[in-house]
Amino acid sequence: MSSTRRDLTDAPDRNTDPISGEPGAHPVGVGIGTAVGGAAAGAAAGSVAGPVGTVAGAVIGGAVGGLAGKGIAEAIDPTTEDAYWREHHVSRPYFDKSMTYDDYRPAYQYGWESRSRYAGRKFDEVESDMERGWESAKARSRLTWDRAKLATRDAWDRIAHPTTASSMSQGHCTPDMKR
Repeated sequence: MSSTRRDLTDAPDRNTDPISGEPGAHPVGVGIGTAVGGAAAGAAAGSVAGPVGTVAGAVIGGAVGGLAGKGIAEAIDPTTEDAYWREHHVSRPYFDKSMTYDDYRPAYQYGWESRSRYAGRKFDEVESDMERGWESAKARSRLTWDRAKLATRDAWDRIAHPTTASSMSQGHCTPDMKR
């Protein structure tokens, strides 16, 4: 039985690889991992072997980093995360009734995407970088960084610790932060 165009467009997104057609492609995660891994390996090799070592280190590190980035990105299902936060955002201690999910969604997305971008690092280590990137990430959200960072960290912690309670129960947000 052959697939019709309608069958293909009605099917859930399988994140197919553009070259092989296999499900599970995560080009953003691979790209991030490649850049991070390549830079780290290139710098390390360059300090030992000079400019040629830097180039070789970047190539090798890029391949290893790409695989690591793909693994991290594959662990995050944006559809699942969006559905989770859409359902639960109103129960979070920082939730402001004058805001809508459309205000919070970019902060949650920024959190889960940044978690893979900054793999192996803690939120507190990268918060200043994330604050600088919020204006670009926020789309039409009315949240300032001071308010968005609570939702961003909540999504970050959900990805970082999927089997434990969210950041709100880990002391990252106190009742006095609630608006």
